[in-house]
Amino acid sequence: MNAWIIIPAFLLALLPAASQAQQRQERRSLLDNDPAVVYLDRAFKDPIMLTVIKEAPVYSDKDGNHRLGFLKANQTVRVEAITEKAYRVRGQGARHGIAGWVPPWAFSSKDPDFVANLRKLYDRQIAVQAIIEAKEVAIGMTLDEVTQSRGKPTKTSIRRTAEGESGTWEYVDYEEVKHYINRVDPISGVVFRQFSHMTQEEKGRTTVEFENDVITAIEESENRMAGANVRIVVPPLLFRW
Repeated sequence: MNAWIIIPAFLLALLPAASQAQQRQERRSLLDNDPAVVYLDRAFKDPIMLTVIKEAPVYSDKDGNHRLGFLKANQTVRVEAITEKAYRVRGQGARHGIAGWVPPWAFSSKDPDFVANLRKLYDRQIAVQAIIEAKEVAIGMTLDEVTQSRGKPTKTSIRRTAEGESGTWEYVDYEEVKHYINRVDPISGVVFRQFSHMTQEEKGRTTVEFENDVITAIEESENRMAGANVRIVVPPLLFRW
């Protein structure tokens, strides 16, 4: 005997919309996790704004394979993300709002060297993203970037003066150690190990020194330092957009 499932018409009408929403979410997830892209909302609290000086094509992908339309000239747009060769912006198209990837030649800025400076920013952030992914720290990182990498510090020490703020953040790494005891089977007389308890023991310690939000020195315990070199990245860049 065959069984039939009847789906109400209003539910059928929702299926395409749900599918489209899921596809948009998946595309957004891929965008937000592209390792070759630097997302500026993660790097800056204040937005980077550029002036559109020429009408330019807008692409759905960073490699310029699918054109969505054109970005109108004579408007100011917010830069959401950058790669080596393109900027993702949100602005006004020929008929409606449009968001996508646009080549750098379409823009101008108060900073005449904005293209070169955005490239420096891109190179720095790619290096920082790799360090954060590895859960490491480097001289030149900001405290926010250290938090993204290692989380909240175990211990902090802060000194405030007229010149600014300095101090140290300390991270202690622990590992779980299982402890066993030997027991004798009362029947067979065989000696066996039985789990007793578990403790957390320190396996490494990292202390970072900072001045005005930028890491200036790193001290690590010997077991964390084995075969490792202290990493250095360019400090945060200050631009005039």
